[in-house]
Amino acid sequence: MNTELHSNQASKGMKKKTRIEDRFIYQDDELIDKAFDWTQFRRLFSYMKPYAKQMLPLVLIMTILGTITKLTVPYLTSIAIDKAIAPPIGSPSLKLLYTLTVIIVVLYIVQWGASKLRIKYTNIIGQKVIYDLRSDLFRHIQKLSFNFFDKRPAGSVLVRVTNDVNSLQDLFTNGVVNLMIDCVQLAGIVVILLLINWKLGLAVMITVPIMFLVSTKLRQKIRIAWQEVRMRNSRINSHLNESIQGIRVTQAYTQEQENMRYFDKMNMDSRKSWDKASAMNQMFGPIIEITGGMGTFILFMLGVYLIQSGELTIGLLVAFSNYVGNFWEPINRLGMMYNQLLVAMASSERIFEFIDEEPSIADKPGAKPMPPIKGNIQFNNVIFEYEKGRPALKGISLDVSPGQSIALVGHTGSGKSTIINLLSRFYDTTHGGILIDGHDIRDVTVQSLRSQIGIVLQDTFIFSGSIRDNIRFGRLDATDAEVEEAAKAVDAHDFIMKLPGGYDTEVEERGSALSMGQRQLLSFARALLANPRILILDEATASIDTETELKIQEALKVLLQGRTSFIVAHRLSTIRNADNIVVLDHGEIKEQGSHEQLMEQKGIYNGLVEAQFRFL
Repeated sequence: MNTELHSNQASKGMKKKTRIEDRFIYQDDELIDKAFDWTQFRRLFSYMKPYAKQMLPLVLIMTILGTITKLTVPYLTSIAIDKAIAPPIGSPSLKLLYTLTVIIVVLYIVQWGASKLRIKYTNIIGQKVIYDLRSDLFRHIQKLSFNFFDKRPAGSVLVRVTNDVNSLQDLFTNGVVNLMIDCVQLAGIVVILLLINWKLGLAVMITVPIMFLVSTKLRQKIRIAWQEVRMRNSRINSHLNESIQGIRVTQAYTQEQENMRYFDKMNMDSRKSWDKASAMNQMFGPIIEITGGMGTFILFMLGVYLIQSGELTIGLLVAFSNYVGNFWEPINRLGMMYNQLLVAMASSERIFEFIDEEPSIADKPGAKPMPPIKGNIQFNNVIFEYEKGRPALKGISLDVSPGQSIALVGHTGSGKSTIINLLSRFYDTTHGGILIDGHDIRDVTVQSLRSQIGIVLQDTFIFSGSIRDNIRFGRLDATDAEVEEAAKAVDAHDFIMKLPGGYDTEVEERGSALSMGQRQLLSFARALLANPRILILDEATASIDTETELKIQEALKVLLQGRTSFIVAHRLSTIRNADNIVVLDHGEIKEQGSHEQLMEQKGIYNGLVEAQFRFL
């Protein structure tokens, strides 16, 4: 019975979580329902400008050459019929037929060579454009502030950089040049048709406006349909990223079936949206075919009449028929190109949505670099809200002298992490200000500020690569000797040397092959190597065993010497030696002083310490 009750509660909890996930993802990936944006269209193709002068002239020459050779062949065929095979006067001319055959073969060879060169250079241009676009997007994402990532799952960001950018490859490698080819070919065919017989030419082309009127009605629906496809794919990627990162929790609570059910639903939604968009795409083909059939019917009905009246020869009718066939071919491709453009625009809207996102934390105009920090820090009546109307900090005022160690303690949600996030300027204060050595941190450049602040978090992130590279991440120009010296200072050297490759041992993403304590030691070495003027330890010793912690306490004495430090920790051993212990409760400072002073007050801090000892 208890098992059944637990299962029902877990299921209800998962269903509630699912509804929250749905709302969260929908907020991030709403359909962008607006008219075709020509400004954005020009913006997208502005990425081709740097390469236009380099390769576009050659591509254009190859395009024109290939089009001319293609359009010449039907006319030569008409000459062969009218003058070499069935001339109105005299006998067939084999010599002329052979000559025309050789010319046609040569033209096909020229057309093949021009096409090969065109494809080669368009692929080069297309890949360079995709490279630039993806680089711009990734570079901009690196600049975005924490509140941007707070609102979006990692998978949603990932899909913009991968899937959405990849969907533009066909457009830039083939679509743009095919558009040029088709436009040149259409213009050439129209001119030739009118020159051969303007009556027949106008009669055939009368079906084109009909085709465009019918197909135009589909365009808006198709664009929205492809946006829906991109949105559904983004949700799948978001859920995949979350599922992989949370696989331990999923298996620990035996929620694999519920997770699979949720994924199957998302997968089905994605398939249905693709089927819908694809079905709309396929409607363009039949429209072209029906319109082309009407044009062919007009061609032969009127063509026979013109032959009988002597205005047209059989050869010219055959050539006309070939040109009309070639006319509907680019029209069909242009329809497909428009579909491809709709897909690309759906992705580009999502890409530019991110690129247009302004970082909430950015350098002010005229911001100056932060001078070398001495360590005097002032919080002046700081108020901060993650969400409007829900303050996380309520009038925090704190004066820290250079070299002081400040411990921040309090219950979960009391505002400890918010203080260090504001100090590092991951967020800006809602009211009040933070001064370092008399400089408002909003008036200096972000890079110069953060480069002098070192942070060691409880959830240490280890990158894929070697142990040495992970430590060197704190200062990329550090020598191997400096890396090893930093590791020795935090007592990480011994365990590193026991690894198969020592400092060159390759670790997987997030350092899954290392223990929690080992990862934490590497983060200490990384911070020490960076040599920051302000050091922040956010529950940095929470995952280290007592024996290792004792060694680290000795290393911290050296590390903290001469630096202003903020320590967020629950372990008494970590904070009792701090110069000033600040007790927070619901975003307000309730107590502050040394360990001894606070214990004498018999207040909140004393209660926290006694509670900790009761559980030891």
